[in-house]
Amino acid sequence: MKAVTKTSTGFERIDSSDLQLEEKLMTVDRVTKVVKGGRRLRFRALMVVGDSNGHVGVGLAKATGVPEAIRKAGAMGRKQLVSVPIVNETIPHEALAKYGSSVVLIKPAAQGRGMIASNTVRTVLELAGIRNVVSKSLGSQNRINVARATVLALRSLRLAEQVSEQRVAGKSTSHSEATDATE
Repeated sequence: MKAVTKTSTGFERIDSSDLQLEEKLMTVDRVTKVVKGGRRLRFRALMVVGDSNGHVGVGLAKATGVPEAIRKAGAMGRKQLVSVPIVNETIPHEALAKYGSSVVLIKPAAQGRGMIASNTVRTVLELAGIRNVVSKSLGSQNRINVARATVLALRSLRLAEQVSEQRVAGKSTSHSEATDATE
């Protein structure tokens, strides 16, 4: 299985105003930028936003104060919500995704198995509403890249009905193109 590095389908925006979203702060880091007069101190916040019902987003923001960084990260997470297909509290199929040098593998698990995942992957999957899954983080353990790789893996998931609809639509267009070419 080849790792997904970006999704081929378009990214449709999800309106977060009608969802009951929960926010979890993953990390707050102090970052500095060296400038001519010395060091410029800022704070970077990583936040996961989700409704535990198939929608999740990851936000990353910097600001001069911790509360402002947290607020901005939450807003970014609400802007970047993705829809996740859930089947019996697990995912429909396994997915492998790569972001930066972090690789995340997630596999569906039987009912009652629970979640076997690292803290970063666990937070993203819990806020998406997934309860039974097995995952493995490979490569870099950078929290930002692992969280984004997890969201990328969740974006690549498709239900069986969606795949069959795409195949039927692809056959009908290719069939009509073939008949047009022969005429």
